[in-house]
Amino acid sequence: MTTTTLQPWPTLHRPHAGHPVRSLQCLLRAHAHGIAVDGTFGPATEQAVRSFQASSHLTVDGYAGPQTWARIIITVRRGDKNDAVRGVQEDLARRDPTSPKLLFAIDGDFGPTTDWWVRAFQQSVGLSVDGVVGPRTWQAMASGMGAD
Repeated sequence: MTTTTLQPWPTLHRPHAGHPVRSLQCLLRAHAHGIAVDGTFGPATEQAVRSFQASSHLTVDGYAGPQTWARIIITVRRGDKNDAVRGVQEDLARRDPTSPKLLFAIDGDFGPTTDWWVRAFQQSVGLSVDGVVGPRTWQAMASGMGAD
């Protein structure tokens, strides 16, 4: 069992851009909100967050904070193919876009290269290395842990 202290979930809202907006947008898409993944928390993303919050019986404020993150994440692992995997890949790709080992496409397919990068990330931030992106790994990624 790991004793790593996680950084808090970020709170995203208009007009945030960049990390981890793209991952949030992928997760919104995984919950059937057909928004573009453009890295900008604009009106469409805010509306999708509000809609997700309403359907999840959360306070509807358009802010993606700890309670929204806790409900929106989807545990993914090798073999999964969906927009949540794409969110993981978006995060991994931004960490070291020049690495020669980063040869996977951001395609939503959790294959062996994504698995390798997830395990490397988990190890680098002191999490249990299991290749599964569950709540602790999502939180570490979204909060920016291990980013240069």
